[in-house]
Amino acid sequence: MAVFEINEGQEDAFAAAYAQARPIIAEADGCRSVRMTRGVESPKRFVLLVEWETLEAHTEGFRGSERFPRWRAAIDSFWSAPPVVEHYRDV
Repeated sequence: MAVFEINEGQEDAFAAAYAQARPIIAEADGCRSVRMTRGVESPKRFVLLVEWETLEAHTEGFRGSERFPRWRAAIDSFWSAPPVVEHYRDV
């Protein structure tokens, strides 16, 4: 899960950039699903939910691939702060 705080007035542009960049992550080895949500009460906050086959598919595979810098470059100019990224397991 990654939480993005977006610069004021750039929310729609961020959503459009994400839509264009989504295949970069969605087609990565080990990626099962990708979903972005936008806060209702906090519309500058977006939450990215990515399901990976394994933790390593994200931390080593995706982050170590040529896809990761392309992904970051497509969306990082919109952030007001670096995203908070955490990993979760099903219970």
